[in-house]
Amino acid sequence: MNPAANSNSDPAVDLDALRRKLGFRAWHRGTREADLLVGSFADRHLPNFGQEQLEQFERLLSENDPDIYEWMIGRLPIPPEHDNPVTNLLRHFRLITISS
Repeated sequence: MNPAANSNSDPAVDLDALRRKLGFRAWHRGTREADLLVGSFADRHLPNFGQEQLEQFERLLSENDPDIYEWMIGRLPIPPEHDNPVTNLLRHFRLITISS
C-alpha cells in the first residue's frame, strides 16, 4: 500500500481509494486491447478484492501490456513474481470472456 497513507485513516476507505486508482489504471493501459481486457476484469473483480489481491493486481499493472498479453494467452509462462490468484483469475477471465 501507499507508505504515505495516514496510519489513522479508515482501512476500508483506503481500500476503496486503492480500488478507484487501480480501476482507472486498468482502463488507461495504453492499448485498446489491454484496456478492454484489464479494465473489464477490474470492473468485475476489484469490488470484491481484499488488500492482498489489490496489491497483487497493482504489481501486475506495473508491467507492460505486451508482457501481460503474452502471459494471458499462454504464449509465455507467467513469471513467478506474478503467479498468484489474481493473475490466474485474469487469465481465466480472458478465457471465459473470449468464449462468450
